[in-house]
Amino acid sequence: MNGRFIVSVIVICAALAGAAMFYLQIYGFYVDVSERDNRVVLTSVVTGAPEEIPVSSLSAIDADSSPIRYRACFQTDQSIGMLTESFELHPKAEPRVAPGWFECFEAEQIGNDLANGNAVAFWGQRNIEYGIDRVVAIYADGRGYVWHEVNDCGDKLYDGSPKDPNCPERD
Repeated sequence: MNGRFIVSVIVICAALAGAAMFYLQIYGFYVDVSERDNRVVLTSVVTGAPEEIPVSSLSAIDADSSPIRYRACFQTDQSIGMLTESFELHPKAEPRVAPGWFECFEAEQIGNDLANGNAVAFWGQRNIEYGIDRVVAIYADGRGYVWHEVNDCGDKLYDGSPKDPNCPERD
């Protein structure tokens, strides 16, 4: 009888811990930042600095628990032709999966469309946080998506490798 009780307690605790971990990963730390972070910037070909582009219908989420949890969806009236002439293209953008409840952001579809040329990826802002870049993908119809990616400096920081001399100083 004692063994069954102990096993039952362990199983119940494990199930509760699993449910809590699932909740915290999918829902717990995310907040709507559409009001706070209501601009979209792309890196200018001319100046190398981020420049704001006009957007509407911005919906964004983020979490303080990780620098790569930022996701946003928006609309823009800017043409792809003008954007590709004015702003730096991102050669290897790979969108990160968003929580299922953030329905406007479908990472797999965006990734396929980038690979097929149906969307164009731009540098949003390099080192928005040390080792993290903001990437923006835009479709010809004006739909746009934003996410964060770990850059080479971030890879070195998180895997413990020596810092590359080309990396900026960390704040």
